[in-house]
Amino acid sequence: MSTYIIGTGLSHDGSSCLLKDGEIIIAIEKERLTRVKHDGGNDYLTVKYCLDHAGIELKDVSLIVQASNFENKIKPEQYQGKRYFDADITTPVITISHHLAHAWGAAATSPFSECNVMVIDAAGSPYKQCLEVNQSEPQGIGMFCEKDSFYYFDGKTLKPVCKDFSEVRLFEDKHRLKLPTNYHSIGGLYSAASFYMFGNMDDAGKLMGLAPYGKLNGKPSLFNLENGKIEVNYNSVNAHFTNPSCSYNQFKEDFSHYADMACWVQHETEKAVLYLFKERLGLNPHPNMVYTGGVALNAVTNHLLLKSGMIENLFVQPSAGDNGLAIGCAYYGWCEILKTTKKVNGSLSPFSGRSYAASEIETAIRLYETDNNVRLHDARQIDNVTEEAACLLADGKVVGWFTGGAEFGPRALGHRSILADPRVAGIKEHINSKIKFREDFRPFAPAVRLEDVDEYFIYGWESPYMILVDKVKPEWKQQLAGVVHQDETCRAQTVTPEWNQDFYDLISKFREKTGLGVLLNTSLNKRGMPIVETPLQAIDLFFSGAMDVLVIDNFMIKK
Repeated sequence: MSTYIIGTGLSHDGSSCLLKDGEIIIAIEKERLTRVKHDGGNDYLTVKYCLDHAGIELKDVSLIVQASNFENKIKPEQYQGKRYFDADITTPVITISHHLAHAWGAAATSPFSECNVMVIDAAGSPYKQCLEVNQSEPQGIGMFCEKDSFYYFDGKTLKPVCKDFSEVRLFEDKHRLKLPTNYHSIGGLYSAASFYMFGNMDDAGKLMGLAPYGKLNGKPSLFNLENGKIEVNYNSVNAHFTNPSCSYNQFKEDFSHYADMACWVQHETEKAVLYLFKERLGLNPHPNMVYTGGVALNAVTNHLLLKSGMIENLFVQPSAGDNGLAIGCAYYGWCEILKTTKKVNGSLSPFSGRSYAASEIETAIRLYETDNNVRLHDARQIDNVTEEAACLLADGKVVGWFTGGAEFGPRALGHRSILADPRVAGIKEHINSKIKFREDFRPFAPAVRLEDVDEYFIYGWESPYMILVDKVKPEWKQQLAGVVHQDETCRAQTVTPEWNQDFYDLISKFREKTGLGVLLNTSLNKRGMPIVETPLQAIDLFFSGAMDVLVIDNFMIKK
């Protein structure tokens, strides 16, 4: 009889995951179902999605593990809407702390049998809810929450080496930037700076893209780095964050100011992260390092970590943000609660969403036609969709690429992607303005076969999850103009046939036709929209902008 475990995260970027005998069989982020970016707060839809896919009911589940920041028990009134577990249930429910869930999600899915684990984000759980803590409670008046945690994973369990906590001052308004929850944290400052530039704290990834357009101009330190601790320098904050953007027009009019501020925040974040790694590795040296938490999505900082020589082997969890909490919860249940002796599978596929049958794709096409009173004359199944798509890409067409189950995490890795030839003049501007409808400074990623990465990029690192930046070789800079950023870096994705055969074949055929083994890759969505989950969402997106072709498995739709 199979053992099922549900892991579920109730923070922003909510998600649920289902393990069957220790293997992830399905995982989904809430935003993909509700179509609301960074949605969270309850898990009705995500748990139902997982159970329906597996063809089981809640009574078939052995254990539920949840990560929630400020409560230990399931109380329906605390959540943003109905949960799947609102009614009385007999399945045991365990609640674990925020950073412990982050750490388990990374350690259990890493390729290492033993490793250190670093968690850095904006804020985690209160000290009193950290079951694994091995140090005295911080002294102060208010509540103290996790801001960075360092663990050692021995292949069976996680052991805390050092955890740092920060006081929560939610109602203090004396500073120009108000950090979410924690008073001192790297991720909190980065998110608050995002709010300063873009008007919300959920666009922190844009800040990394904006930074190369700015200059440091001799600004002071944003963090105090002393005695293994990191604290925000509020004197610097108050002196320089004096002109928050109130609209996109204001942002464009004073672009150089916001670019300079982004450059400063990015630079100071890099310094703080490298300092923290150096300090923690001094406590427990190990060649294998696993890194997670929202700050771990900063691909530029990850590049510098590898360049520093401090870390021999680095694994960054692809769902390092709060969407990855569900995976960590599930594996905590499998390893710590059930005490299984089965080795955790370290081969993490990012494609954990459900696939769609040909009949479902046909239904989506007919439904779009009915809802929009149109007839899609050029929508058909073809025998060799990869071959035809490669020809269209070589002809300069922009192709929506939808295949198999969706990616879990913030990056489109070749199952829900928009693809193009990076040599096409003005392709970056065209996709940003006519397809994605987003800011023109936003970069795109190159997708390249792993065996070809050294041909085009200086460092040639393996990066299947698009979590590191590389630098393009000078002789390829012109041909790769569509994926080269302002500072000549690229957030490269390396592709292998083992976990992405169709995408690998597409890149291979494109290379045969053009002599170039690199495709421009960006997520199948537009500004403010989660990556598409269903065929109908993909078709709606296709007809909302200037994409030329949409491929859904072996269906091709043209305009």
